[in-house]
Amino acid sequence: MPAGLMERVAPLSIPATADFDRMRADRLARVRANMAASGLDAIVLLGNTNVVYATGATWPLGDPGRANFEQPVAVVLADDEWPHLFTPLADDTGLPADHVHGPVYLDLDEGVRRFESELAALVAPGAKIGVDEWTFAMSRESKLLFPDGRPPSDGGKTVTKAKAIKTPDELSVLREALRITEVGIAAVQAQLAPGVRQMDLTATFLASVFDAGADANTLDPIWQVMPPSMAEGPWTTHGDLACPLLTTERELQRGDVLWVDTSLTYKGFHSDFGRTWIVGQDPSDRQRAQFDTWKAIVDAVLDVTRAGVAQSELLAAARAVVGGETPWMTHFYLGHGLGIDAAEMPYVGSDLGEQFDSSHALEAGMVLVLEPLVWDDGAAGYRAEEVIVITEDGWEPMTDYPYDPF
Repeated sequence: MPAGLMERVAPLSIPATADFDRMRADRLARVRANMAASGLDAIVLLGNTNVVYATGATWPLGDPGRANFEQPVAVVLADDEWPHLFTPLADDTGLPADHVHGPVYLDLDEGVRRFESELAALVAPGAKIGVDEWTFAMSRESKLLFPDGRPPSDGGKTVTKAKAIKTPDELSVLREALRITEVGIAAVQAQLAPGVRQMDLTATFLASVFDAGADANTLDPIWQVMPPSMAEGPWTTHGDLACPLLTTERELQRGDVLWVDTSLTYKGFHSDFGRTWIVGQDPSDRQRAQFDTWKAIVDAVLDVTRAGVAQSELLAAARAVVGGETPWMTHFYLGHGLGIDAAEMPYVGSDLGEQFDSSHALEAGMVLVLEPLVWDDGAAGYRAEEVIVITEDGWEPMTDYPYDPF
């Protein structure tokens, strides 16, 4: 890690090995606390990662043509120790047998009608229910699910708020996901040379991370060769850089500026990694200056980062380094959360707008991926990602992978 990135580290206790039973209990306690604050008696969850978070169950990735119809559904009750899970994959859920049920196909009218009877057996009449997602069939049959005519509350918020603050066990698993990713990245970086195809880098990465224990390839690895200038790159509707672009059979050439970005899944947690590499040669003075500016941006942001700080302060710190400009891609963000989603709350500098950042503050236990960039038209640019966890009085790095060749 470059000098300066360790100046605001506050010690945090992260167990070497996660206790998954404790993690499940802690997560459910957070969800129920948010339900109580919202006056909810039950929440129905369809979103995959919401179901994972509330139940602790995971399942293999499926054919996208079928996955939507066969998606697991969870019901969390305010007064039940265990959540209920409706799933076609009932093996090894870790839940009591009487809380695991067959699948409900909520994209189909008959599936909703079946679920109505299942829900009625769990939830008392007049109970206040939250739902995180709707299908068209649920909308058509809403009078069955909610006979009093009242629209359900947004149950997704109760999970989103819970997910934003990581438990020590979650941080332990997340750190392992990051470690596995960097095993693959190190193997790729050792292979980097003129004449190597982008797709060969992908093969090396995937073989390495699955050997190291990864469960799934979440984001196909990006080894994007950046054009020297914006005008030489693909046209975009937003007028900003075209990034990310898919990996191809292109052979790398000496001097190529490579923007690297990838993510995998381990035990239900996503990693994230980003760096800039130069193929076959050392960076020029101009390229080193880009890195120095990127580092100054990150240092400035980290200098104000701690629990209780409004997200807008991070934006102001980043912009102050570059004279008020916005040093991140406008179709992305300065930073985003990381956990059982590859990008989740907090979102810092996103298209949700300045008011959103002004009204949201960082909290201890949040994981934040900072990803500013420095674009130098005519000489491409520099982009990398720094993964940190927020503490009461500062932050702690989640990784220490080097920034070679800079």
